[in-house]
Amino acid sequence: MSKPASVRYRTTNWSEYNSSLRRRGSLLVWFDPEMVWLAPASGRPGRPQTFSDAAIQFCLSIKVLFGLALRQTIGMVASLLKLAGLDDWPVPDFSTLCRRQRSVAIQVPYRRSGGDLNLLVDSTGVKIRGDGEWQVRRHGASRRRQWRKVHLAMDVATGDIRGVEFTSSQQGDSPVLPDLLAQIPSDQPIGTVTADGAYDTRKCHSAVAERGATAVIPIRRNGRAWRDDCPAAKARNETLRATQRFGRALWKRLTGYHARSRIEAQMRRFKSLGERLMARDPDRQTAEIHTRIALMNRFSALGRAAIVRVA
Repeated sequence: MSKPASVRYRTTNWSEYNSSLRRRGSLLVWFDPEMVWLAPASGRPGRPQTFSDAAIQFCLSIKVLFGLALRQTIGMVASLLKLAGLDDWPVPDFSTLCRRQRSVAIQVPYRRSGGDLNLLVDSTGVKIRGDGEWQVRRHGASRRRQWRKVHLAMDVATGDIRGVEFTSSQQGDSPVLPDLLAQIPSDQPIGTVTADGAYDTRKCHSAVAERGATAVIPIRRNGRAWRDDCPAAKARNETLRATQRFGRALWKRLTGYHARSRIEAQMRRFKSLGERLMARDPDRQTAEIHTRIALMNRFSALGRAAIVRVA
């Protein structure tokens, strides 16, 4: 029996993509001398804030990007300001940065794709406390190991993360989907929402149908037809009949379900910024998660690889 031919791919924009990879290591990409560094007067009683949210987000970005502690972050930011000739700009101390991390509103940039928005949805776990992986393999898991779940919704066209939720490890995937879709502006139409079988619930299908989108969600094993009492149930039953007629493998190929592997790759990029969260309380952890997402979207904006199948 002859060996099946392997699938081959080729990057068509290697020159531009190679340039974008180099730019990701440039500090000038993350620092804008025109940013508003000092906070404007709020007009409210009490001591005013010294630093703007943009300044705090820049410091947190440096912290997450290079995996630094708070004091080392302040030292690096001070050196960057000195190299940029901005010695007169004050630098927040580590206690100010720690306090502002709890309440800062992280701005997550994204590019709005033309036409309908096609979303890929998935979740992953991130560790916040406990032993390392070698320690677990050697001596077993301890009770102090704790995880949180990060739920992401990604735009297929741009690769940007458009929705993010941070929940406990006991939270399921399907209840979070309506909250992810709520983060998409109401004036932007959604074409498809692709997710795995864990999202095959009435709540998820109803949330997708309310946005006028098509749910590309495989039916769970031994799934049965629902009562046709709403448009979401009718669309789900059509998926069930198509799966029974053509088979799950062919249905996934016809609907483009395998594009979901792209968000799996985004999960790997997310964890490349660290397998563990450095913050300890939920508010600061949420800010750290949003800072990671902002960095990832900035990476995508610098340039992505255009890959085509050649064999």
